[in-house]
Amino acid sequence: MNKETAILSALEEVKDPEVGANIVDLGLVYGIDAEADGTAVIRMTLTIPECPLAGEIVRDVKNAALSVSGVNDVRVKLVWEPKWTPAMMNDNAREEIRALRQAGH
Repeated sequence: MNKETAILSALEEVKDPEVGANIVDLGLVYGIDAEADGTAVIRMTLTIPECPLAGEIVRDVKNAALSVSGVNDVRVKLVWEPKWTPAMMNDNAREEIRALRQAGH
């Protein structure tokens, strides 16, 4: 498994606290570059630009990426183009959200 794939896998543990699904399944991660010096550059967006939990999500992304062997620094670049839409979610996110709603969350 290459480092980008390992980082993406680690990011599957990061949930959007408001939505309840992980940021990978939600389609919020636009790209990952693992540089030779151990820096991971993660390009991602949020469901809305004014997300009140942006700081928490970015912190969780950094911590998840730092858990990958060989990653010693993480830069998160929040981007707003292309704008996120629900169409970017995969079926896993849709099922997770549906299950949470049915459970009354």
